[in-house]
Amino acid sequence: MAEQGASNDKMESEEVVVNMEPGPQGEPEGGVSIEALKSGDEKAHLELKAQIMQDPEMLAALQDRLDNLVGQRSGYIESLPKVVKRRIKALKNYQVSHTKLEAKFYEEVHQLECKYAKLYEGLYDKRRDVVIGTVEPTDSDCEWESSEDEEEEEKNELKEKAKLEAEKEKEEESPNGIPEFWLTIFKNVDMLAEMVQEHDEPILQHLEDISVKFHEGAQMGFTLDFHFTTNEYFTNSVLTKNYVMRSEPDEGDPFSFEGPEIIKSEGCNIDWKKGKNVTVKTVKKKQKHKGRGTTRMVTKTVQNDSFFNFFSPPKVPEEGVEVDEETETLLNADFEIGHFIRERVVPRAVLYFTGEAIEDDEYEEEGEEEDNEGEEGDEEDENDPDFEPAKGEKPQECKQQ
Repeated sequence: MAEQGASNDKMESEEVVVNMEPGPQGEPEGGVSIEALKSGDEKAHLELKAQIMQDPEMLAALQDRLDNLVGQRSGYIESLPKVVKRRIKALKNYQVSHTKLEAKFYEEVHQLECKYAKLYEGLYDKRRDVVIGTVEPTDSDCEWESSEDEEEEEKNELKEKAKLEAEKEKEEESPNGIPEFWLTIFKNVDMLAEMVQEHDEPILQHLEDISVKFHEGAQMGFTLDFHFTTNEYFTNSVLTKNYVMRSEPDEGDPFSFEGPEIIKSEGCNIDWKKGKNVTVKTVKKKQKHKGRGTTRMVTKTVQNDSFFNFFSPPKVPEEGVEVDEETETLLNADFEIGHFIRERVVPRAVLYFTGEAIEDDEYEEEGEEEDNEGEEGDEEDENDPDFEPAKGEKPQECKQQ
């Protein structure tokens, strides 16, 4: 604290140096007299200010000075009496106690998640069975309320197409379950669509379910299980992604706690069949011999863009080891994707398949933008000299009082 205060005092004592070298007439360059400035002549100060505003180098120096002040303490806390500082320390101790209680709250929330995850399993099993075609839903399961307009349209369509559909059912074999259910979801969700490459799609057609397992006990976390049918690409029937979470505050920085956070993820080994690994590719490069000057072609194996790199996340460095920017970006993206699949995709899979969940997200964003535009419009109206408040409505400054 003392060092910070000393640093602030030093910064406050620094001044922007203005070139006041005398000109030909014994005045500083620009024509403002030093004596006039010292005497407090207001006109001289205004003239100097005008000169500074017209000097690009001086403006740049001032801007740099202001940038350096951003985020600096005002010095108010340091200037408070000792008795007040003592009370602030007490408030911080109360805050630490609050943070510890908050951590307990999140632990109990996680226990609730584990409890309800077991209750959801029955519904998720039914969804999986319908998707992969092992079970045909009953008529009562297929009943779905719709608006009157939609019902009328459906009736008309059914009347027009009833005969054609009956004939097609005889000629064509009905598809099994809901084809490409999870692949369609991945394509609909931007965050996942960016990961899926063209060569991933034939493999993801074999993805029949994604399930979440919550870790019970002291170590909070969850596991994503990706279930695949037998395929020509790898021998695994399940690919797993494990996420470890931390729910307790950092002892060294307790005020940074904002709830549970993912701190590590672990993938799994994919047992690729020969020549089917889409996460790597071979490239040919020319190599030139330094002494002889001859060249040869060399084949190298390099990483290839693929959704299945998701199961080989970067390792989290040990505590105290600095993380480079690229690794930190990859880790943050990996944590965000895992959390999104757990929180949104798995619980609301059918709505992401139909696109309804995505439409809801878009409407929420548009609503926020409209609200902001409305606020700006109100401000513009009040600044308009011809604006007259409606009867019974107080001007903005009155509302604030």
